[in-house]
Amino acid sequence: MSEEKRTELRGKVLRLADLVAYQDGTVASRMVVNKPAGSITLFSFDEDEGLSEHTAPYDAVVTILDGECEVWVAGETHQMSAGETIIFPANAPHALSAITRFKMSLTMIRE
Repeated sequence: MSEEKRTELRGKVLRLADLVAYQDGTVASRMVVNKPAGSITLFSFDEDEGLSEHTAPYDAVVTILDGECEVWVAGETHQMSAGETIIFPANAPHALSAITRFKMSLTMIRE
C-alpha cells in the first residue's frame, strides 16, 4: 500500500478486519502504518497457512481479529481467537499457524 493510501485511512473509524481480505491458499498482508518508530500490518491467513519460526529485533504485539490460530513463543504454545492479544518479546523465537482462517494485526515497536 502506498503512503498516499495509508494517509487516506487517518482520522477515520476503521474496522481492521475489513481492511485485509482472505485469499485462498495463501497469506495476505496490508501495512496500515509505517513509521520509523514502528509499523502496523494486517494479515489474513487461509486455513492451514502460517509463519515458520523466526525472531524479530523488536517487541511485536499480535491481536487476533477473526478466526483461530495456534501461536508458539519461546517454547510455549497458545491457542488464540478473535479479541485476544499476545506480545512477542524482542529476539524470542515465535511462529503461528491457522486453525481456521484467521486475521491478525501486528504492531512492531522499533524505539
